[in-house]
Amino acid sequence: MLIFDAHLDLSMNALEWNRDLRWTVEEIRHSEAGLNDKPDRGNNTVSFDAMKKGKVGLCVATQIARYVKQGSELPGWHSPEQAWAQTQGQLAWYKEMERTGYLRSICDHKDLADHLDLLKDPDAEGPIGYILSLEGADSIVTLDHLDRAWEQGLRAIGPAHYGPGTYAHGTDSIGGIGHKGKGLLKKIEALGLILDATHLCDQSFWETMKVYNGPVWASHNNCRKYVDHNRQFSDQQVLELIERKAVIGIALDAWMMVPNWIRGVSTPLDMGVTLDQMINNIDHICQLAGNSDHVGIGTDLDGGFGNEQCPADLDTIADLQLVPLKLEQRGFSRSDIENIMYKNFISFLQRTWS
Repeated sequence: MLIFDAHLDLSMNALEWNRDLRWTVEEIRHSEAGLNDKPDRGNNTVSFDAMKKGKVGLCVATQIARYVKQGSELPGWHSPEQAWAQTQGQLAWYKEMERTGYLRSICDHKDLADHLDLLKDPDAEGPIGYILSLEGADSIVTLDHLDRAWEQGLRAIGPAHYGPGTYAHGTDSIGGIGHKGKGLLKKIEALGLILDATHLCDQSFWETMKVYNGPVWASHNNCRKYVDHNRQFSDQQVLELIERKAVIGIALDAWMMVPNWIRGVSTPLDMGVTLDQMINNIDHICQLAGNSDHVGIGTDLDGGFGNEQCPADLDTIADLQLVPLKLEQRGFSRSDIENIMYKNFISFLQRTWS
């Protein structure tokens, strides 16, 4: 079954992890044997080959570069200009992957329709379609830079990532959006960008919902019902997004799937982390909505973690094809499964770009 994955940090892996995603997962793992500069070395799960095997025909692919002020304990760039330059390098990588035929930029309704036509042929050997998103807006030096990003193909943006940011407060921080954040939201709305509510702390989330009236989704976010942490959405936040016709992508980072995960100590087998927790989150959102129209897949695979910190029954992204079977076993209908696996995010884009 076709899969739309709403969150993959492809360019970060290519440039910061030095992974050639044209290699197979196994080749990348072999190349990283003995390296320990990153926690997931040798445990990657994503490559173009694995995405094709898993029928991931469409994805939201990110640019990401955090700006941190002096004294911050978070990793990041020491100026917004450096962060902007990093995202420009990531953009250049995407363009090279387009040039070599591995990726295809999806920027508007026509691009989407043409790519969906291509995907109708299961034997077609075409590129993977991607919608460009910016995870955390700290690299937007001025609002004029957002105009430039739009012209370059940016179609979705999350105001914050981890910690306090220039425009909003993110995961593990407390604070609102302030004057700069309100200005950013106004510009996002004017350009018709999709706002990604992922990573907004509670205060910034609710302040954003008060002033923003444009399209919104959450590319990779799970439910606080299962892991009581500010990174997850409360039922009230989920209901707010449902009211706004949003779609929420369920992520596969183990610490977001089960409580009491200890990074570098816990293992998926020890903690019983499987794709069943993904199904739990999907089902909970469906129950809150009363339908299957507001939830999808947003794996975040290789988003700073590998198979040491994802479901034990997933070796590579190709194993996402197990999800439709698990949904069927839970009693989901064929139409509901199609909604979750790809139709909801595609329908969202069709509505937004019509």
